[in-house]
Amino acid sequence: MNEVDRTDGASVWVIALPAAALLAITMASRASFGLFVSPINTATGLGIATISFAVAISQLAWGAAQPVAGALADRYGAARVIACTALALAIGHALIPFAITGAGLVAALGLIGVASAGAGGTSVLLGAVSRRVAPAQRGLAGGVVGAGGPIGQLVFAPAVQAMILASGWVTAMFALAALPLAALPLARRFRKRVAAIPEVAALQPAPVRPRSTESSVPPPSALAALREASGSTSYWCVTGAFFVCGFHVSFLLAHMPGVIELCGLPAALSGASLALMGLFNIGSSIVSGIVIQRFSMKLTLAILYALRGVGVAAFLVLPKTEITVLAFSVWMGMTYMATLPPTAGLIGGRFGTRHLGTLLGTTMFVHQIGSFLGVWLGGIALEATGSFDWMWRLDIALAAAAALVCLAIREPRNASAAKHAGTPGNCRPATAGA
Repeated sequence: MNEVDRTDGASVWVIALPAAALLAITMASRASFGLFVSPINTATGLGIATISFAVAISQLAWGAAQPVAGALADRYGAARVIACTALALAIGHALIPFAITGAGLVAALGLIGVASAGAGGTSVLLGAVSRRVAPAQRGLAGGVVGAGGPIGQLVFAPAVQAMILASGWVTAMFALAALPLAALPLARRFRKRVAAIPEVAALQPAPVRPRSTESSVPPPSALAALREASGSTSYWCVTGAFFVCGFHVSFLLAHMPGVIELCGLPAALSGASLALMGLFNIGSSIVSGIVIQRFSMKLTLAILYALRGVGVAAFLVLPKTEITVLAFSVWMGMTYMATLPPTAGLIGGRFGTRHLGTLLGTTMFVHQIGSFLGVWLGGIALEATGSFDWMWRLDIALAAAAALVCLAIREPRNASAAKHAGTPGNCRPATAGA
């Protein structure tokens, strides 16, 4: 018999922190790989566009694997998925120094992308965590999990930069290959499987059935949940905005070191820039999770995308100095992982958490299509024009479009009830008649 998850009375922090640590581990390579682009190009002569394409394939593979990883975790449990894919992630990193052709680099990075979706994919982690906390606590839990990514960026980006400068990129890559092994003990935290905490009844009004008949009602399948979501305009508005998020974030992570190099600024500034983004992502992700517990999730998303556009526009017109780069890194760090809690909250609030791994995984796939384009087009722009100017302009246009799309989302009417249902000592949703 298939089992599902439940953890009664457990602290949000105890549940969310292991997931945040897993996201930090997998983000270490994804956030710092831009530091390897120039060294790999120097060592192999493959060209920036070719290497950018390989990195973009990794981003796309990560997104394509998200729905599969989420569905496998929904079916077999997150612990098994995390453990198996962590080993594959280590192997993928170990293969990169031996990839001397474009095809070899695409294969190695593709494996890393697929493995990252399971070892630390948001569909797996947020799905597992959301089933273990009450609806009123999911905003905070999502913020804590989301903060894991920037913590990984904060800690590992400068460390990787220092290792590349001191010992070479090959040594740094082998160090990244060893890191996913730390995910194996963390996976055990998600091994226990019990029943999911129910949603607020107002989301899908239904009579309360006697305990003896509950087990006779078959749960909807993941495919049925996906069909229901695909018929919702609001689901595609959330997902379309997240496409823009992927475009923005992956372009920055992959090409910000190249922007800094192009401006004639010190190479060490690249690690500092990525670290600052990570540092300010930590607080902003948690704050975003808290904010959506009290205010509109769709308005929060719209404001975040608008702020991104303002930041990129300012960076485009200001002189490129060390202070400008660091200030821009702070600004973007305050906005980009902060989109994850309201995105997951809007999907979970409308469609429930039983198949949140599958639904969020599909949204993440669209996010990664944006990531693919952001990374690949950045490399093409640099080789074709010698600068990233038209990419910055495209960033601004997409940010404005995402902000407008978010305003069209129909937020569940009972979102406020879901956020405030229950008490600290008994975080259970109210009954339909309450």
